Amino acid sequence: MYDYIIVGAGSAGCVITNRLSADPSINVLLLEAGGRDTNPWIHIPVGYFKTLHNPKTDWCYKTEPEAELNGRSLDWPRGKTLGGSSSINGLLYVRGQAEDYDHWAQAGNTGWSYDDVLPLFKRSESYELGGDEMHGADGGLAVSKMRAHSEISEAFINAAVEMGVPRTDDYNGRVQEGAGYFDQTAKRGLRCSSAKAFLAPVKSRANLEIQTHAHITGLLFDETDNSAVAGVSYSQKGRSQRAMLNAGGEVILSAGAIGSPQILELSGIGRGDILQQAGIDVRHELPGVGEALQDHLQIRLVYEVNVPTLNDMINSMFGKLSIGMKYAFARSGPMSLGASQVAIFAKSMDGLETPDIQFHFQPLSADKPGLVMHPFSGFTSSVCQLRPESRGHVHITSPDAADYPKIVPHYLSATADQLCAIRAVKFARKMAEMPALKPFIEREHTMIDDMKSDEDHLAVARQFSQSIYHPTSTCRMGIDAQAVVDPQLKVHGLRNIRIADASIMPSLVSGNTNAPTIMIGEKAAELILASR
Repeated sequence: MYDYIIVGAGSAGCVITNRLSADPSINVLLLEAGGRDTNPWIHIPVGYFKTLHNPKTDWCYKTEPEAELNGRSLDWPRGKTLGGSSSINGLLYVRGQAEDYDHWAQAGNTGWSYDDVLPLFKRSESYELGGDEMHGADGGLAVSKMRAHSEISEAFINAAVEMGVPRTDDYNGRVQEGAGYFDQTAKRGLRCSSAKAFLAPVKSRANLEIQTHAHITGLLFDETDNSAVAGVSYSQKGRSQRAMLNAGGEVILSAGAIGSPQILELSGIGRGDILQQAGIDVRHELPGVGEALQDHLQIRLVYEVNVPTLNDMINSMFGKLSIGMKYAFARSGPMSLGASQVAIFAKSMDGLETPDIQFHFQPLSADKPGLVMHPFSGFTSSVCQLRPESRGHVHITSPDAADYPKIVPHYLSATADQLCAIRAVKFARKMAEMPALKPFIEREHTMIDDMKSDEDHLAVARQFSQSIYHPTSTCRMGIDAQAVVDPQLKVHGLRNIRIADASIMPSLVSGNTNAPTIMIGEKAAELILASR
């Protein structure tokens, strides 16, 4: 029997566990479907090359074939270990725009404006440069500045400046627009996952129990009240288990944008037609479950250059040895880097109030992230639309919790997204022609013949794009009929259950999703403790 059962030890779940278990009178159970975060590659920043697409640490989801992406199915990695996706992500710390959260609040989500959530971002953060109006210094999440600056990285930043983008040292400040280096969740050359930041320091608390390899099979309900959640059932190494709530207790789903709607649907909560097709009896009709899915689609342009990049080092035995020695003795060099070095937040056309595209620059190139490097000196100029309008869905197809749900993002299905993709590709290609960058470029590797028309540029987006792994909104927060949770994160129409992860975002934030998801964990803990 527990006061709180937290499902998922990911970016939000670890924060909630930390905050709730701080009160020794509260009994907390944390259930994680993956294993312990003992794989050494989890803790080395560049280790995502080894943990992505690895079924021991990654769920290895794939989308259904996407009509607007030439029928391609995309990889959708999700963390399968303590720390969740914060243990296998690219370490990039991005909060998004203040306007993102103000729009949430304007839609009726009271308490979620930027002024409301900024203190929560600061609470979790331990910023390398110390605390100030915008940053926290005493939180568990280490946020550090990028130390490795290269000639080609500086050229990329300068090309953006020549395009009219201001240089910035803090895109997480009051104004996001600018070109500069990413902040990353690392300290002294080691990854700072949510598990390391918030779970490791408190794992020995007497009132906290952590169970790994605990795969949730469904919610349990009060026998006399069909709307009151009483606990969870889960499978652990072949054994069926149950965990029950004390009176007044709550289950908090933090299983992510795929896992949380899947658990609801397995429990008979969601769209009646979807549940019946999957062989599930309808317990509670809630049409928004699994709907409204959003994700950032990155268009990955690769350029061959005339200066050495990480391709040369990684493709050389001596280079690999040099990289390894730097990291072993100084925790520096390429192995200490996150997924991208340079961040650019820009406006793809005149008249916009805030940036609508983001660049992730990498001084290396491969056909897909985490795979074999190209045999030439190359860099990747990845650009995405920050606020896509296209929405898809995630739904189960069977009553078996081990069966993966069907993921349909519907990328580029909105005309506005297609137009932004065209502008984004043109912006990226124009940057390559800027005086600061052009002297380094030998040729454009990812392109189609005779790039002239808008349709040509859209064709590049359709063929050379991948997910940046930012799924959100499948248990959307709101007060309308399609919302799944209310602004207190309580599931509409049910009692004793909340959801706290990226699935509750009413709309996708303008940037990477790890930092906002940690903030959601802080907010959830605050709401739960205030209601006791």
